[in-house]
Amino acid sequence: MIRKTGTSAAISLVLMTILGCSQAPAVDVMGSLFPAWLLCIALGAIFSTLTHWILTRRVINLPFPFLTYPCLGAVYAFTIWLVFF
Repeated sequence: MIRKTGTSAAISLVLMTILGCSQAPAVDVMGSLFPAWLLCIALGAIFSTLTHWILTRRVINLPFPFLTYPCLGAVYAFTIWLVFF
């Protein structure tokens, strides 16, 4: 039983180190390659600002805006990452 567990742990360790060897996702912007996470963060900030503008125009007040908008920006960034990359 111990031998089988040790073997599967060793195989898992080898597989985890091999899976990190792919090329990092990058986006070509006017000839320069930018990391994809940077684009996701920028779009998350833009969508969060747009959401703030829409909620302000509709006079919807949030109880904790200092916490809501950064979390909303992170949700947007993670969602963009999961959908496109």
